[in-house]
Amino acid sequence: MAFREVNSKVVEATVLPGQRLFSQRGAMLAYKGEVSFTPNIQGGQGGVMSMIGRRLANEATPLMTVEGSGTVLFGHGGHHVHVISLTGDTLYVEADRLLAFDGTLQQGTMFLGSQGGVMGMVRGQVTGQGLFTTTLKGHGAVAVMAHGGVFEVPITPQRPVHVDPQAYVAHHGDVRNKLSTALGWRDMVGRGSGEAFQLELSGSGSVYVQASEEKL
Repeated sequence: MAFREVNSKVVEATVLPGQRLFSQRGAMLAYKGEVSFTPNIQGGQGGVMSMIGRRLANEATPLMTVEGSGTVLFGHGGHHVHVISLTGDTLYVEADRLLAFDGTLQQGTMFLGSQGGVMGMVRGQVTGQGLFTTTLKGHGAVAVMAHGGVFEVPITPQRPVHVDPQAYVAHHGDVRNKLSTALGWRDMVGRGSGEAFQLELSGSGSVYVQASEEKL
């Protein structure tokens, strides 16, 4: 399955016979060829238990199964779109950020508290994204949505990355996260609600950050 960025807000997916992809419902803009769209009731590659886990975790963004032969244009809400390629690793991403992804990827749910302990749980409360996040693992591509575009920041053992929790989109690699507090210049001038908290990511991998603090 191949994703091609048409512009900053639209991606084109090539659908081949015998393959499938999943997309957020309502994300199809146009298509060419013999392509079918059906509601997904099995929770993606992870199966029924994965679906149940996401529902309990409030990670149940409705999906469509896309199959056939042709090309499909995807976009949603005028959000910026960014394509992430996975080569066997795991992507951690909020369910409402997902626009479309390869059906070969295995989908699951992770409890944020397992990364950073109690502070990982606090992060879910502060960001309003819940205590769980969606995982996609394997070889394939994922199209994610964001406000104002997305940029990738490498994470190395020698240099952790600190991110505004509201600007966090996704991350992959051998990465741990924890929430820390800090008093920055914005707090000094009266804009201290979000910047008082920072999401610290350490290890080896990358974090994807949007150029905005606005939620989807």
